[in-house]
Amino acid sequence: MAKPKSGSAGARRRAKAPPAAKLARLAEGQLDGVLAACARVLRPLVRLALHMGVKHVQLDLLLRRLLVEEARRTWREQGVEANISQLSVTTGLNRKAVTLLVRDAVERLPQSEMSAPAKTLTLWLRICTDDPARRRLPIVAESGQPSFESVAHEATRGNVHHRAVLDELQRLGMATEHDGTVELNVDGFVPAQDQRGMLAFLGDNARDHLLAAVSNTIGGQPPFLERAVFAKGISAEDCERIHQLTRARWNALNHELTHELTKAFTAAPDSAAGRMRIGIYAYYEKGIDSTSQADQNVSELPTTRP
Repeated sequence: MAKPKSGSAGARRRAKAPPAAKLARLAEGQLDGVLAACARVLRPLVRLALHMGVKHVQLDLLLRRLLVEEARRTWREQGVEANISQLSVTTGLNRKAVTLLVRDAVERLPQSEMSAPAKTLTLWLRICTDDPARRRLPIVAESGQPSFESVAHEATRGNVHHRAVLDELQRLGMATEHDGTVELNVDGFVPAQDQRGMLAFLGDNARDHLLAAVSNTIGGQPPFLERAVFAKGISAEDCERIHQLTRARWNALNHELTHELTKAFTAAPDSAAGRMRIGIYAYYEKGIDSTSQADQNVSELPTTRP
């Protein structure tokens, strides 16, 4: 495999077009629309940040770091390993700031899809769908008999001891041990008692949802599934009723998708590197929310987001 070209003058001439060239398009009237879309996406994250006590200086540093990371990714897609000057021009940050940020790329949250407890619980839930009596399992059992040990071993491919997985599920309140058996307490892996875990899922789920939407907006490949149906001017009671209907329908689809993903994972060679996340969400408000006036619309009939 050829190594990426360095950020030399020759490399710059061979690149298709520096990312900074896209600013010309923004000058033609796109800037307001792009910023408005970013504001709608960022508003819930700003709400989370303020609730957690995050200040402007920390958010500013975060945005700078993301600008540099995404600028590097954009250049690499063109076969160029960007140097400090190229990153500075692309992001609008000065060279000193870019240099510091390049040295400080750190991921501080766990990856939710890599969690051994999440994998074990997902497999356990799938087994329970086929046989509800399996919500309670012996921790260990004779060879060939169902047990928590065998579920954890299959889910983690034997890479994590079942006792460590069980201890974590109990810490999260998702399972309870009783005299050599363990009982499942939940219907999904939602680590409500683990703030870092919940933040990891928030980040991973929202990231992939937005990556699908951004990819569809930018274009360049077959569109991902990214749809929504929405309405304004209905009662809070109907909102909750439809919310529960959505939960019930998702439970059935979740079982089918988990089965297919597990089958694909089992059949995949060790070299397989693809990843997939499929999600569904529902959100409703009982009254006018405190979003900006620009985000408010008059009452609407149900509409499907194309």
